Amino acid sequence: GEVLYEENADTRLHPAGLTKLMTLYVAFDAIASGLVGLDDVVRISKKAEVEPPVKLGLRSGQRIKLRYLLRAAAVQGANDASTALAEGVDGSEAAFARRMNGYSKELGLTRSTWKNAHGLTEKGHLSTARDIADLFISIERDFPDYFNLFSRIRTHAGLREVASSSRKILGNLRGTIRAKHGYTRAAGFNSAAMNQRGNKSIVVVVLGGRSTATRNKQIAKLADDAFYKLYDSDD
Repeated sequence: GEVLYEENADTRLHPAGLTKLMTLYVAFDAIASGLVGLDDVVRISKKAEVEPPVKLGLRSGQRIKLRYLLRAAAVQGANDASTALAEGVDGSEAAFARRMNGYSKELGLTRSTWKNAHGLTEKGHLSTARDIADLFISIERDFPDYFNLFSRIRTHAGLREVASSSRKILGNLRGTIRAKHGYTRAAGFNSAAMNQRGNKSIVVVVLGGRSTATRNKQIAKLADDAFYKLYDSDD
């Protein structure tokens, strides 16, 4: 819970694909409470089919197990899967967004407002670096059995195998064990990453990166500085 470094941590910004962390938190809880099951079959709507890329490639009328929608949303960052997941849990994306905002308040994410399940730019759909960090930690705490999704470089999502949108973070940044990537033109390059060295772990959130390279460089610098502080304080 200790904050080691922050800059503009409470500025409301476009979260882009990091929205899916909230979508997945709600979906994980719906599974835990018995509202839906991993093997429930979701019928794909036209709305889900026509979501812009990144996409799993779902087609209207198609049926797919909810477990594969979770994988596609968490690992690939698929927008069509995120909408289908919302509809599978709540019947409509609008109803699911209301549920997202209710959970957000319960978690203390006081400066976040969610309008959709995927994070594509929409007026008023905003979050902060602090809220995203708290949300990522909440997923690890409340749903540890699902948290491994954010470590996968590839996974099978029913229709096909998909690659992680976070693979450049997971594969290239020392100590990174979990990550979620997001990008839109309005948001820039966003990420939440959990980094572990020795017996300590931290979460780094960067919003508004100008490129993948500059975003990753910032994550690496923040992680290095944070662990220096943590281990230096032990001496």
